[in-house]
Amino acid sequence: MRIRYFGHTDVGLAREHNEDSHLADPDLGVFVVADGVGGRAKGEVASQEAVELIWEWLKRNEAIIREIAETDAKDRTAQLCQLVRGAVQNACYMVHTMGQLDPEQRGMSTTASVFLVCGSVGVVGQVGDSRVYLVRNGEVAQLTEDHTLINYQLKHGLITPEQAQRSHSRNVITRAVGHKDYVEVDTLPIPLFPGDRIVLCSDGFHCYIQSYEEMRYFLDMEVEDAVLEAIRFANAKGGKDNITALMVELEDDEE
Repeated sequence: MRIRYFGHTDVGLAREHNEDSHLADPDLGVFVVADGVGGRAKGEVASQEAVELIWEWLKRNEAIIREIAETDAKDRTAQLCQLVRGAVQNACYMVHTMGQLDPEQRGMSTTASVFLVCGSVGVVGQVGDSRVYLVRNGEVAQLTEDHTLINYQLKHGLITPEQAQRSHSRNVITRAVGHKDYVEVDTLPIPLFPGDRIVLCSDGFHCYIQSYEEMRYFLDMEVEDAVLEAIRFANAKGGKDNITALMVELEDDEE
């Protein structure tokens, strides 16, 4: 399948600088969004380093990825998941080490949402509270789980959705790349079909989404227009954080 994509990031209306980063390599099939954590501890460094380290790890394994794509990726999803998991865990170790070596960067960390396209299979890798959505046949599905204190409390029935909306702990994440030297990485393989769209985004966008219906009007736009409208939408809602959106569209090679 042929890949079309567009990504953009915006500082938003409330922050002085942008700690989000994103990366797209359609030839390798790698797409990443990261949202830095740390403020004065250089969250922007953590996010930029993480996306580059994830890409470098997968680039070193390009021959394996292409071999799987050319044979039967569906039979080797476990191997693809391990490649994505290894890329994020390596980034975690390296970002953590950088923070330990430089007092100005100590404590920096980042979220990481990864999408790898390999033939007719896609693999999601997830740490933190950035998100990956699948748009298929007009339906929107969230492929990732937020690693946040709020989500943990909701899952275990400790608070109600109404209490979650009022909570002062909404931005507390429970997993981050670089916070420690190791992180557990969620991975998810999914079958891919022509017409699928994948949206990777930071919480500066998705924090304003109350229902998928709010996304529908711009998800039908051309890829670049859809991404720019998503960022305009978040700024119109308040723009309280940095905003990043990256959309990937899969097309049939024969089109």
